[in-house]
Formats: sequence, structure tokens, C-alpha cells
Amino acid sequence: IWEHEPLHSRELVKLCEEALDWKRSTTYTVLRKFIDRGLFKNENGIVSSVISRKEFEALQSEQFVEKSFDGSLPAFIAAFTRRKSLSEDEVIQIRQMIEDAAREN
Repeated sequence: IWEHEPLHSRELVKLCEEALDWKRSTTYTVLRKFIDRGLFKNENGIVSSVISRKEFEALQSEQFVEKSFDGSLPAFIAAFTRRKSLSEDEVIQIRQMIEDAAREN
């Protein structure tokens, strides 16, 4: 939806049928769930987002860390790095994010 918005619900049905092999009823069921969660809206058949994809990803990440690691970001990072080594570039990027977040607080 984010990549095609705003779009008519009929267009969404067609896109989901082509990309996901969904039936019309499946598309409308999933759309209703997303609307109920506050992600999208459907006004007069026109579907658009309520929050951006980046906001959605941030919310999903927060919920995952909260549920899976009792809200501990260090515990998540420790678990993640047990199975995957970070590249030097990733380490630099993460350090920069931490420094930026520390300045904001």
C-alpha cells in the first residue's frame, strides 16, 4: 500500500491478487485488520496510510524487543550478534546511532 498510495480498494485487490494470489475477500479481511490497528484508512474506497512505513517498522521493532527481550535493547543486540558477525561498517553505523541517541537525551 505504501508504494502505491493513495489507491482505490479495487486496485489493491488487483495488486494483491497478482502479487500474492489472494482472493478479494482475503485482501479486504487483511485491510480491515490493518485499518483496525491504525495503519491505514479507507475513505470512500480510497486506501492510504495513517503512519509511514518507517514509523510502522519502528513500532514493530519496539514491540519485538519488548516481547522477546523484556524491553532490553542490549539483550537483543547480544542475541543477534551471537549468530551474526557485524561488519566494520555496521559497527561504525551502530556507534554513530548510539552517539546520536545519547545527544538527543
